[in-house]
Amino acid sequence: MLREEIQSILSALGEQLEGLAPELIEILVCGGSALNLLGFIRRATKDVDVIAYVHRNKEGKVLLIKAEPLGPELKEASRRVARDFNLPENWLNTGPASAVDFGLPEGLMERVVTRSFGKKLVIHFLGRYDQIHFKLYAAADQGAGKHLDDLLALQPTVEELEKAARWSMTHDVSEGYKQSLQKLLIHLGYEDVAQRI
Repeated sequence: MLREEIQSILSALGEQLEGLAPELIEILVCGGSALNLLGFIRRATKDVDVIAYVHRNKEGKVLLIKAEPLGPELKEASRRVARDFNLPENWLNTGPASAVDFGLPEGLMERVVTRSFGKKLVIHFLGRYDQIHFKLYAAADQGAGKHLDDLLALQPTVEELEKAARWSMTHDVSEGYKQSLQKLLIHLGYEDVAQRI
């Protein structure tokens, strides 16, 4: 899926929800689909990664609820869209939802880019700064590939990389992960950051 197709698919998802969801559904999305839609990259992606449901309490405070599992309306709507667009069954998935358990970057909801898809679906796409955090973590965890390419496309500053590195180490506290992360930073030419973390 490229940018135009992602847009069409999410619009179709919103349309399906209009017949299924009794109230507005708001979700937080990261990964390649968000990067494509926001114009940071242009590469094909197979899925849409949902991190959390976005709720507001009576005082208007935003609460992020881990999107695992997806609710029945969203699941059914995504199943119908998969059928109509010939997509894999899990094109809308909660792969990165576990990040909620360990804590998301502070102030994340102030940096999201929000779009409405019809009357029943609002998607908050992770902003550039927070995508750097997720992509650095994924690149260090899974090795070179699309995550590293995406990270480089985001052109992180030294300060952003260091903050992302420190955040990622709260999600995997193992010595093995720290070593992988340091190797990656050195490979990218940030030996000073690797030494500081």
